[in-house]
Amino acid sequence: MSQKIALVFGGTRGIGAACVHQFAEQGFDVAYTYVSSAPNVAKHIGGSRTQGYAVDICDAAQVEQVFASVAKDFGAAPTCVLANAGINVPPGPLAQFKPESFRQLVEVNIVGAFNVLSAAARHVQDGGSILALTTSMVRVGIPGGGPYTATKAAVESLLRSMAKEVAPRGVRVNGVAPGPVDTDLFRAGKTDEVKARSAALSPFNRIGTPEEIAEVVCFLASDKASWIHGQIIQPNGGMV
Repeated sequence: MSQKIALVFGGTRGIGAACVHQFAEQGFDVAYTYVSSAPNVAKHIGGSRTQGYAVDICDAAQVEQVFASVAKDFGAAPTCVLANAGINVPPGPLAQFKPESFRQLVEVNIVGAFNVLSAAARHVQDGGSILALTTSMVRVGIPGGGPYTATKAAVESLLRSMAKEVAPRGVRVNGVAPGPVDTDLFRAGKTDEVKARSAALSPFNRIGTPEEIAEVVCFLASDKASWIHGQIIQPNGGMV
C-alpha cells in the first residue's frame, strides 16, 4: 500500500487523540470523527494530512457517509479503521442500575460499534486492518462495572467473528483492551481513593497513559504485526 490512511472513530480526546497523532507520526494520513464541535486539530502533523468529520456512530447512514467522504477527500479508502468512539456512565450495582443508563451504553457501545465495524468490513482496503478498543475489565469482575464491561464483551465477540469473515481479503482484525488509562472518561466522577484503587490493580501501582495504548494500536496496524489476527491484546500493566 503506497498511501496509508487511518480512519479513527472518536479521535479527539484521550486514547483516540493519541492514536491520531501516533498514526500521523508513522506516516498515515488520518481521518478522525467527532460528535458535534469541531476540535482544534492541526491540518498536518509532520508530513501527514489530517481531517475531521462530525459523525454520530449510532446513525448507520452517517457512518456509511464518512467512509465515502474519506475516499473522496483522501483519494482512497482507509487502510486502517479504529473503532474507538464510546461512552461510559457512572458505575453501580446491577440491582440499582438504571435501565435507561444501560440502554444508553448499549446504543453507543454496541450498536454504534456494530455500525462502525460493519462499514469497516465493507470498505477497508484489501490487506488493511480493523481495530477496536474494548477493556481488560471484561476479564476482571469489578463491582458496579458489569453493564459497561458487558457492552465491551459484545464488541470482542463481533471482532472474533469478523476476523474470520474478512481474512480472505487479507484484512487483519484485532481488539485492544486496556486497563485503567488516564483519560477524561476515566477521571470523570472518581475520587482520589477510587483512582488509587484502580492504580493498585497493576503491580506497577499506576494507570496507563493514552500514548502507551496508542503505541499498541499503531503497532497492530503496522506490517510488523502481520501475523497477529483475531486477538484481544491487553496493555494493562499486568492487572490480568
